[in-house]
Order: sequence, then C-alpha cells, then structure tokens
Amino acid sequence: MRFRTAAILFLSLCMQSAAPALANDEPDLIFKKSTVWKFLTPDHKLATYAIDDPLIDGVSCHFTVPEKGGVSGWLGVAEEVSDVSLACRQVGPVQIKENFEQGEEMFRQGRSFMFKKMRIVRGCDVKRNTLVYMVYSDKLIEGSPKNSTSTVPLMPWGTQEPPRCGDYLES
Repeated sequence: MRFRTAAILFLSLCMQSAAPALANDEPDLIFKKSTVWKFLTPDHKLATYAIDDPLIDGVSCHFTVPEKGGVSGWLGVAEEVSDVSLACRQVGPVQIKENFEQGEEMFRQGRSFMFKKMRIVRGCDVKRNTLVYMVYSDKLIEGSPKNSTSTVPLMPWGTQEPPRCGDYLES
C-alpha cells in the first residue's frame, strides 16, 4: 500500500513537471474563484482562462473550468468534471493564416491523470461568415455529452474588410 501511494505521488510529480514542456500555448489565467472550502488542502475552484486562436489572428476565447481541490487535486491525480463554458470574440482585425478543416482542434488540455481531455475545435458557418467554436471533454472509455458552443461573426475592423472563412476551408 505504501509503495503504491509513493508511486502515484512520484508519477504525479513527474507529470506536473513535464506538463509545461509538452504544452504549445498555455492559456492565460484570468482569475480563480473558490467554490468549496477544504481544510488544509486546496479549495475546489472555478478558473477562467483566455487563449488566442493560433491559426486566426484577431480571435480569442475565454473558458471557465472547475478545478478540484482536496488531496487528489493537490497531488494532480483528480479527475476533473466535464463542465466547461466557452465564449469566443473578435478582438482585432481577423487574419486567417492557413486553411483548416471543419471541426479542427484549436486547443487541448488534460483534465485527468491520464484519460480525459478538454478540446476546443473550430469550424466555419460559410453562409453567415461566422467562425464556430465548440468545447467538449472526451474520455477514453465513454466520452462526454457536455459541451458549449460560441460563435464569432467576422466583421470589419476599422476600414479592413473581414476574410470569408469559407475561402479557407479544406475540402
């Protein structure tokens, strides 16, 4: 029993120290708000982050995720719930850097020790010239029906006309 606990602690510390090296673009933490107080261990929290679309200049997304506290959260082995909210907006002139596929992954973040990931994917509503972002969690075994969607209608910025997102879709 002691060996197993020590092994879990060692693996979680290794995973935590390796995580920043594996991440491409970490989201910016905006703020955290405690939701459940825990004695002598971290509280349960809601954390709000921001991330810029790496393929599309001028579009940013904010998402809020629950973060477990307690001993399992402190050790980094807690499985986070799949509740995530998402809001994406045009924050400057839009420039699409390269073609993309409908439903292409824009961001991914681990939400459990090994098996669950939160993903933000992007698409284009050609008829309305609107970028569509969806966030969901997937789990190796059963997936997750919980999701959130946000849209970004491409609008002029100053005198610059917006691109047509349909022109950048791969077939």
